[in-house]
Amino acid sequence: MSALVRRWGPNLGIAVIVLYCLAPFYWMVVSSFRRSSDIFDLSALPSPWSLENYRAVFSGSNDFGRALVNSLVVAGVTTAATVVIATLAGFALARLDFRFKNAVLAVVIATSMFPGISLLVPLLKLFTDIGWINTYQSMIVPNLSFALPLAIWYLTMFFRQLPFELEEAARVDGCTPGQAFRKVILPLAVPGVFTTAIIVFVVAWNEFIIALTMVNEPAMQTVTVRISQFVGVAAHDSPFGTRMAAGVVATIPLVIAVLLFQRRIVAGLTSGGLK
Repeated sequence: MSALVRRWGPNLGIAVIVLYCLAPFYWMVVSSFRRSSDIFDLSALPSPWSLENYRAVFSGSNDFGRALVNSLVVAGVTTAATVVIATLAGFALARLDFRFKNAVLAVVIATSMFPGISLLVPLLKLFTDIGWINTYQSMIVPNLSFALPLAIWYLTMFFRQLPFELEEAARVDGCTPGQAFRKVILPLAVPGVFTTAIIVFVVAWNEFIIALTMVNEPAMQTVTVRISQFVGVAAHDSPFGTRMAAGVVATIPLVIAVLLFQRRIVAGLTSGGLK
């Protein structure tokens, strides 16, 4: 009996966790294919299957296509800027010797502990004064400030795992410090950089409270805000099916990104333990 538990226990535990995590997504997908009149049906599969909710998502009044573009711009720019800055900062903190280096790293990680909602009012006042309301930068800059601390911390720890002898060998071969970083260290750091990029992209794509506060024009809203403001036929009607369909559409880019780059993500997460 004990041997059976040791053999199948971990697999059973993994199966329970997977079912627990995927059950809400499964129900969202199933509900998105139900007709509006069947939205509260509790059957495991819709009967009949309907694309009514998906047609409603991309109807002219919802302007969901524009919201997808806005989310892609905000998440893409946030991810690119975060990865570039965090890579340079992480390498500097991992390799350079200067006074108060550990204090700087502690301050960097401490900034991530501030609740984002407490900064909304000051940011709203600042962005109003400088004319940034209803602009991409009003969403990108706060997202960047929230994503950078953890990204810098993670990449600093990652660079510390790489042998310093690699840079010394590159310098012996005639590379400058910058060339050693670009040609030797950076290619080896691709798994960690990739992992950081995917995590930052997912967080930026799903961000809601900043986009809701800084943008009030429908044409500039991201998908998370746009979904929350879908309306039904009546003024106070909540279109559950349409929101489910929109949630599926908004999740697809994240699922595709994770499936395409899952090997690099796993390599980045486990590389520190392997080295």
